[in-house]
Amino acid sequence: MSLARETDYGTPARQSEQLVSLTIDGLEVSVPAGTSVMRAAQELGNAIPKLCATDSLEPFGSCRLCLVEIEGRRGYPASCTTLVEPGMRVRTQSSKLAELRRGVMELYISDHPLDCLTCGANGNCELQDMAGVVGLREVRYGMEGANHFDSASAMCKDESNPYFTYDPSKCIVCNRCVRACEETQGTFALTISGRGFESRVSPGESQPFMESECVSCGACVQACPTATLMEKTVIEKGQAEKSVVTTCAYCGVGCSFKAEVKGNEVVRMVPHKDGGANHGHSCVKGRFAWGYATHADRITSPMIRASIDEPWREVSWEEALSHAASELRRIQAKHGRGAIGGITSSRCTNEETYLVQKLVRAVFGNNNVDTCARVCHSPTGYGLKQTLGESAGTQTFDSVMEADVIMVIGANPTEGHPVFGSQLKRRIREGARLIVVDPRSIELVKTPHVAADHHLKLMPGTNVAIVNALAHVIVTEGLVDEAFVRERCELPSFEMWRTFVAQPENSPEATEAVTGVPAEAVRQAARLYATGGNAAIYYGLGVTEHSQGSTTVMGIANLAMATGNVGRMGVGVNPLRGQNNVQGSCDMGSFPHELPGYRHVSDSTVRQQFEAAWGVTLDAEPGLRIPNMFEAALDGSYRGMYIEGEDIVQSDPNTQHVEAALRAMECVIVQDLFLNETAKFAHIFLPGSSFLEKDGTFTNAERRISRVRKVMPPLAGYADWEVTQALANALGYPMQYRDPSEIMDEIARLTPTFHGVSYARLEELGSIQWPCNEAAPQGTPIMHIDAFVRGKGRFMPTQYVPTEERVNARYPLILTTGRILSQYNVGAQTRRTANSMWHGEDRLEIHPHDAEERGITEGDWVGIASRAGETVLRATITERMQPGVVYTTFHFPESGANVITTDNSDWATNCPEYKVTAVQVLPVTQPAEWQQRHRSFTEAQLRFLPQRDSQGGKKHDKVQA
Repeated sequence: MSLARETDYGTPARQSEQLVSLTIDGLEVSVPAGTSVMRAAQELGNAIPKLCATDSLEPFGSCRLCLVEIEGRRGYPASCTTLVEPGMRVRTQSSKLAELRRGVMELYISDHPLDCLTCGANGNCELQDMAGVVGLREVRYGMEGANHFDSASAMCKDESNPYFTYDPSKCIVCNRCVRACEETQGTFALTISGRGFESRVSPGESQPFMESECVSCGACVQACPTATLMEKTVIEKGQAEKSVVTTCAYCGVGCSFKAEVKGNEVVRMVPHKDGGANHGHSCVKGRFAWGYATHADRITSPMIRASIDEPWREVSWEEALSHAASELRRIQAKHGRGAIGGITSSRCTNEETYLVQKLVRAVFGNNNVDTCARVCHSPTGYGLKQTLGESAGTQTFDSVMEADVIMVIGANPTEGHPVFGSQLKRRIREGARLIVVDPRSIELVKTPHVAADHHLKLMPGTNVAIVNALAHVIVTEGLVDEAFVRERCELPSFEMWRTFVAQPENSPEATEAVTGVPAEAVRQAARLYATGGNAAIYYGLGVTEHSQGSTTVMGIANLAMATGNVGRMGVGVNPLRGQNNVQGSCDMGSFPHELPGYRHVSDSTVRQQFEAAWGVTLDAEPGLRIPNMFEAALDGSYRGMYIEGEDIVQSDPNTQHVEAALRAMECVIVQDLFLNETAKFAHIFLPGSSFLEKDGTFTNAERRISRVRKVMPPLAGYADWEVTQALANALGYPMQYRDPSEIMDEIARLTPTFHGVSYARLEELGSIQWPCNEAAPQGTPIMHIDAFVRGKGRFMPTQYVPTEERVNARYPLILTTGRILSQYNVGAQTRRTANSMWHGEDRLEIHPHDAEERGITEGDWVGIASRAGETVLRATITERMQPGVVYTTFHFPESGANVITTDNSDWATNCPEYKVTAVQVLPVTQPAEWQQRHRSFTEAQLRFLPQRDSQGGKKHDKVQA
């Protein structure tokens, strides 16, 4: 339930070209065939009482409160399960209906605790509302006898979940929570146990919520019409006073939420029903894990120090910015214009990211700017630009609901993009066929309700070989969509590609020895993809974070073009972006070779546009990529860096190499919420602001631009864009934006794909998928419909080249990495919430055979050694893994997951090869040497912070080391 009472139509909307006309309470209405009487009445503004019905779930017909009269029909049918018919005449109000509804409500209330004034749902309870709507004034049955709420009869309240409570005494067994878990989330963790009077909602097998399969998405809480399932924050703080629509700051799905607020305090986050990406659904992170924004670890005062071996000194904003500007100018005067640079954030807004790259280009005077996409989806930008002409995915998320075949390559949607993962599972339950290409047995491979038709369980590092083998089958078995290729693609490039993939060395039989995937399984998967109807490919970091990441992206685009699976609903090439605004950070020009809108810095015409707008001469040479920045720091030519909202020490590969590079710099400026791993190497700390403290926009994985709206004032006094602007002014370059909307207006003027974007337009449409311009004023949900952005699609050769990271006797296993549902990226946000109750440490997953060979048992401490370093984790023994492959996450800094990943990277973009690291795993008894050094270093850095009192206030400015 939600504070802001959005219209609930009772049953879902139906899509049909056929309209049905009927009369309800004397008024005529026409609705699509398949619409319920309840929804048709609501379309007229005639709300029918209901309890078990809600428009996010299929009708159930159990509460019997929504009875109506239909002329010529006996009885009183439930309006939620009765479909409209031509000429139907319906009455929603009569004395008899009123009597029946009051009788039904009497029965509900007779077995419900009458504690409304002290109930957490008071003022926001559908049961309370419906009692008023039906005119219930007395309960004739009394409260004596068997019931579910008195001390002798009530089941214990379940407080096990950190975010919500389950009070069985208030349950009316409407089944909405069970149906939400099934239909919306697709986990099937809830059921109704018992029969008749004994019926009650049960997580799992009558387990506490925390011991069940519940993933805490909040769908059941959202669906509950009473206080049975209720957020603990609402129980503690009371009902909110207002709500603000904003956008989640976690993964690339970009869910829309209503932040319900009391004063400046968030009471709860409720998924927004009109959210274009999430349609009222959420996951445990966006729904509940927002407490980090006001965590005691937040640093809200600027700090400076001369050396990382000295304590921090709190200073005013003016002094911090003046000092930062002085240091940057000093370094440039001593070492040259290119001796400094910046890193933009994929967690910050488009407007903030735009300002950082503008700062680097217009104020620093170079192109030394990069972003976290370098280490995740930079191969997507390169590969799709080369083949399709645009550096972004082709579809809207809703497109999956029209797919007949879904291929998931190197992605784990239910963990990394859970709201989209739920939508994908729904489509599979409806009959779509699924192909999973992944070294691990992810959840989608096999569950009681969803299973893949084919799981191509390849060895890490062989993506290109498997894609080529799929293409080989399509070409040699005559499965190419020849008409599409002739009309839409460059024929010379296609013929060259066709000849290449048809070579015997690309056949499934030839590649089986490399990939480990049986040839017949590859052939069946290829046939299904090419002939099964609308076929869509969704891929993630398991594709891009390889030495041939760009090659695989081009190979995926080749598959889609060859089969005609581009340019309409239900098909396409869909990169699942990892962070909330990683798409936007790329759009805004965060790469060292591209200005906003993916236009190369060497293009003099484009450069002149920006020079005229910014009033400076721009460098025509691409700047340093992040790995180049590290190398330049170590050789002494790169001495200063401004890092906004990125933790490169924890997230980038070969941690010890990154640490050495930062130690070599003279001035590292970090702008963030917390003293993260990178900030421990900083000389200047500028407090950042969370998504709740700013206005702006995020762009999600489907190119959807959505508003971010300020919910509370910035704890440090300034939003991130204001800090960057102040730094530019301190450096002598005037930036005078009064509001982020003015920054977006500048972006729109200078970026063709954003020409039609403005805050006013976003208010009107809710969200916009770029390109949005004169040619597409409403935005572009589906790209490449009539032609590719580049004109004709270009097939690219994709020769398989084995990675240089090879196993041998010393390092016989391959380590690959990924994410888990409850944690996010480097964990800076989620680790400061109750989400750590689900996943409190990074663990190493290992196959039983490999564990037995090494004498490893469940929970043992094991050392993981690679050519780059060594760390120690606990072992989890699981058949999710295949022999020879181990896996871990990277959410906790002390785990040192990236201490062991190497500098190997994609040939085109330098995206690190996180997914292939040769390692040895053996039992150990103590932490690794790096972990011991890290612990000592962290303890010292925390001592260097100005001490605070128990209320979080400043105690004194300086402490001794």
